Amino acid sequence: MPHDGQDMNVARSIASPLLPDLLSLTADAVPAAEAYLERAKAAVAARIVSDGRVSGALLEENQTAAHALAWTATYVEALRQMQDWAERLQSEGRLGEMESLILQISFGEYLWQLYGGLPMSQGEMVRPQDLFLSQDDARALATDAVMRLTTEGNTPAARTRLVDLMRDAKADATFGTTGLDEEMEMIRDQFRRWSNDRIAPHAHEWHLKDELIPMEIIEEMAELGVFGLTIPEEFGGLGMPKAAMCVVSEELSRGYIGVGSLGTRSEIAAELVLAGGTDDQKAKWLPGLASGEVLPTAVFTEPNTGSDLGSLRTKATKTEDGWSITGNKTWITHAARTHVMTVLARTVPGTDDYRGLSMFLAEKTPGTDDQPWQDDGISGGEIEVLGYRGMKEYTVNFDGFHVDGENLLGMEEGQGFKQLMQTFESARIQTAARAIGVAQAALDEGMAYAEDRKQFGKPLIAFPRVADKLAMMATEIMVTRQLTYYSAHRKDEDRRCDLEAGMAKLLGARVAWACADNALQIHGGNGFALEYKISRILCDARILNIFEGAAEIQAQVIARRLLA
Repeated sequence: MPHDGQDMNVARSIASPLLPDLLSLTADAVPAAEAYLERAKAAVAARIVSDGRVSGALLEENQTAAHALAWTATYVEALRQMQDWAERLQSEGRLGEMESLILQISFGEYLWQLYGGLPMSQGEMVRPQDLFLSQDDARALATDAVMRLTTEGNTPAARTRLVDLMRDAKADATFGTTGLDEEMEMIRDQFRRWSNDRIAPHAHEWHLKDELIPMEIIEEMAELGVFGLTIPEEFGGLGMPKAAMCVVSEELSRGYIGVGSLGTRSEIAAELVLAGGTDDQKAKWLPGLASGEVLPTAVFTEPNTGSDLGSLRTKATKTEDGWSITGNKTWITHAARTHVMTVLARTVPGTDDYRGLSMFLAEKTPGTDDQPWQDDGISGGEIEVLGYRGMKEYTVNFDGFHVDGENLLGMEEGQGFKQLMQTFESARIQTAARAIGVAQAALDEGMAYAEDRKQFGKPLIAFPRVADKLAMMATEIMVTRQLTYYSAHRKDEDRRCDLEAGMAKLLGARVAWACADNALQIHGGNGFALEYKISRILCDARILNIFEGAAEIQAQVIARRLLA
């Protein structure tokens, strides 16, 4: 339909901002970006690798360069996956104008940032010299294809045209074909409808009142199969691929991150049991996790340890009939109402690192709002938080808390850290998907407000800088989607994907925050008012750069893998 009295037929008769031979240009640009990354890896490795191994001391000394390398590699992988997405769509006859504009804008922007300044955070910019690269190294990136894309790719005309197409798209659109198959998109539609009906109308009230998500919602999620989505059918699950988990997590988090994150609890617990549990433990726990009859919580972090899990001090001591756990944990999500805790504790005397840790499936009685702790030997308190509400965060104190002997995961001590590491790929893929959902929610709110709010006689969306924000939101959401889906596909193929999953989580968290921040800016003063949903989305987005590996830790892990 025409916008602001403009004849859209006339508008569309103007020369298209799309570059001729776009896919050829982007295809030629990918090897240039890869070559730049290889130069960066060599330069950073020369400062950090000693005797063929990454030196911890040198890595710390050159931390900024190492993390810059991680971000550079993330961008290059993102461009590679965007190219693959576009080529697949083209081969299927599904590469339309919107998808082409998103491709062009993403390449134009990310290539420029690689050369001129990549934001690791709001105040930390990565430039070639931060990677110990010379001007000659940087100029090697400037091939003909790269120069065309950086100068003519992300233009005002391209962003304006993209937003025009977004305004014409159907409600609840993902703004661009995702590249997933028909079955996955049917799943998306199902959960989007359910989220619109059961979550979106109530999420803001739950947030403002800091209420737990109602049990009836959790029961409906169980009926929809959320908790058993990827658990094998032989254990009562649906046996679906990780791509389905991504789609479901996106759409639930688009409604409310608290609801989208409920599935993460079961995902982590099921991964632990599947990878490290005995046959008896799988038979005991997986059907209940899949059905939602057993709600789990992860109990890993301790005060003053943060991401340094190897230094955990909570101890589990053998008794005649099992184990006795004593110690303090913090930042435990959804702790009160759950039936089982996956607890990481030290069981091997005389150890002070990860080799002495064991994992337990510690059963507990679900608590109530008034009495969250029902069992002997366990207590705790609520941690009040800015966002990411609906499940609540707790400190948990163990004082001789009993765990049955059969509930030592794998029935082997000292394997807890290794068992936990096996879950990180799935957890980070799922977190990236949650970030996409939050980012999409921010775009939904920002775009609706920009359409409805009139200033100086026209809607906000008619102003270029407002439209620019919306265009970049849609573009970066699609970039994160493709990186996340690629990680999920690798996981489904049983290929190592810790690097790709970490990159998806790293980028997704930044994109979610940028989308929320920009959408709030579009709202102006109203965005700062608690009554507007975008204030909640901003608070929810902020946690994504912290949990499941803070951005700095995530970059450190990626850098180590790249240089190993």
